[in-house]
Amino acid sequence: MAFPAQRPRRLRTTAQMRDMVRETRLSPSDFILPLFVASDKDAERPITAMPGCKVLSGKPLIKYAKKIRDHGVPAILLFGIATRSEKDLTASTASGSDGPVQTALAQLKDAVPDLVLIADLCLCEYKSDGHCGILKDGQIDNDATLERIGAIATAYARSGADVIAPSGMMDGMVQAIRTALDADDFKNTATMPYSAKFASALYGPFKAGTDSSPEVGLHHTHQMDMANGREAMREIALDLDEGADLIIIKPALPCLDVIRDARERFSVPIAAYHVSGESAMIRAAGERGFLDADKVMMESLVCIKRAGADMIITYSALDAIAQLQR
Repeated sequence: MAFPAQRPRRLRTTAQMRDMVRETRLSPSDFILPLFVASDKDAERPITAMPGCKVLSGKPLIKYAKKIRDHGVPAILLFGIATRSEKDLTASTASGSDGPVQTALAQLKDAVPDLVLIADLCLCEYKSDGHCGILKDGQIDNDATLERIGAIATAYARSGADVIAPSGMMDGMVQAIRTALDADDFKNTATMPYSAKFASALYGPFKAGTDSSPEVGLHHTHQMDMANGREAMREIALDLDEGADLIIIKPALPCLDVIRDARERFSVPIAAYHVSGESAMIRAAGERGFLDADKVMMESLVCIKRAGADMIITYSALDAIAQLQR
């Protein structure tokens, strides 16, 4: 039966009707908010390349984490910001007892125990050369990097991490982490790998803000080619075989097809990362009056969820919640 009996516009006649039949709804529980933490005491410094984001520690960190919890966001994703003196060629600060993430985890676990604490795990933020792995003859040594990843994962778990999120796209990284965690009796610490992390220019503000860009880029040797979708399914399947509990797909908007394919193929919870460059484009266009930044942000987040993401990692979580409450 077709027109005139079928008139889809009937279900769009009023705001109440549109709300009643809406298929995809956002809520605060959909969001994971990234936070940047430092080892110095009570830090609260703006990140110039990422407006609205700050490097936090101590009391300002605890205060902000409580605000996040009170807004209904269930989880935060921690990134360590190391000083030049804390960096070396083996990322030793990342596995020590007093690194920025370890310190933040311990403080947050004590002060805000009802937040899920996810620790991003990559060597780039702690290495003096900015690379995501241990170098050998100018190339990333995958297996030597796995040894460091396992040690860092257990350090984070000891400090209170509920979830370890390795982001370096090393082959075998989930197995290395799962083995290390289980050997140290952290069997309930979950793994949430960036299973399909594409080599994207959209990470630019993040790399500038965290001072984690190597002088000679090798990210195309471990992050995925933006042109490949089937390969993403292979990467996800391998991580799941190694014991991954959740997965991350990144960046979100250019990978809606990958999110959809993963949702149809796998039953595991999927997080999509709405990355710094995506947020920056919306913000910049809004500031210039080219579009309504708030509306575009909400449309973007809804579409990410509509594609199949169970969770959205976004710097705009609190802004989105404010929009939902209007």
